[in-house]
Amino acid sequence: MDKKKVAVPLVCHGHSRPVVDLFYSPVTPDGFFLISASKDSSPMLRNGETGDWIGTFEGHKGAVWSCCLDTNALRAASGSADFSAKLWDALTGDELQSFEHKHIVRACAFSEDTHLLLTGGFEKILRIFDLNRPDAPPREVDNSPGSIRTVAWLHSDQTILSSCADIGGVRLWDIRSGKIVQTLETKSPVTSAEVSQDGRYITTADGSTVKFWDANHFGLVKSYDMPCNVESASLEPKFGNKFVAGGEDMWIHVFDFHTGEQIGLLPNGDFEYGPKPSEMKGTVVTAKNAIPNWEISGFIEYIKSGHKQEVYAGKDRTQVPYESKGKGGFKRAKFVFKAVSNHTRITFLSSFYTMKSDNSGSLCGPVLDDVKLVSVRNPRRHL
Repeated sequence: MDKKKVAVPLVCHGHSRPVVDLFYSPVTPDGFFLISASKDSSPMLRNGETGDWIGTFEGHKGAVWSCCLDTNALRAASGSADFSAKLWDALTGDELQSFEHKHIVRACAFSEDTHLLLTGGFEKILRIFDLNRPDAPPREVDNSPGSIRTVAWLHSDQTILSSCADIGGVRLWDIRSGKIVQTLETKSPVTSAEVSQDGRYITTADGSTVKFWDANHFGLVKSYDMPCNVESASLEPKFGNKFVAGGEDMWIHVFDFHTGEQIGLLPNGDFEYGPKPSEMKGTVVTAKNAIPNWEISGFIEYIKSGHKQEVYAGKDRTQVPYESKGKGGFKRAKFVFKAVSNHTRITFLSSFYTMKSDNSGSLCGPVLDDVKLVSVRNPRRHL
């Protein structure tokens, strides 16, 4: 009897410890993006639509508790247990600035105009850094009732949202007076609070519940119980019809905004085994990715073996398949695209890496080499 052959694809390596913060960027000319923070100290940037990994920001020496992207998704920020908040170039991954604190930084947020960075943490102090003058002392608001867990901007940067690590509720601060003007009540401490990109909703996560509040009248709109305790939740910015939540199980779960039903998982984690079938409840893994050694028939969409190089730039994309025969080789390809702004992101993604089935080997796959970027007025002449 022939032994049944099973394709064993591998998703990009993800977080190895719990996900504690998720943030969707606004829709940009290059699409929209998702950044995630984890206790593994390495924030990760992903394609917001597919969940595909783009890059990892390396430089923190402690758990990263918070992360965010600016309006154009050109810069990222993160807050860490290493007593710092860092500013990153989201195109290259380079560290641009490090803002030192006296204790753990649990929250950070860009202002809508991208000129300010708001931080908070164990010191019970809200700090506002001027990114046009990064060496200048920050403005401080120091009357928080507890250590700060999350922060966000609201109403054209005139209001600040914050929550505390050991006290329930979300507090609304008037930026001019530096005083609390209203509180959204919750039973458990709020570990995540953000304003949707269209300004309609405030999304909060507390315990195993995700809530959506009216951002103007502050009434509770929706409340959903999650399958596990969640640390963070974020509403998808393009259509607003789904949201993601992540927490102690190290997965990024995808839910329907209107019903609260789980509709998928974003590939996230260096896992050898997946959850039990009873825990999946019909969920499928998005972006046609699967996890090694999963045997949940009907739930996982396996892919054929082989490799594929994908290139994204502006609104254009191309795919270059390559079948390895174990004897080396290469394949050339051309990709013509139109720049859509002064900053156009070009992303190269090697899909469908494989590894040994016992998880003991190293990743293997195509290596991208000899990339040339040429500006042309008439691309037809170069095809």
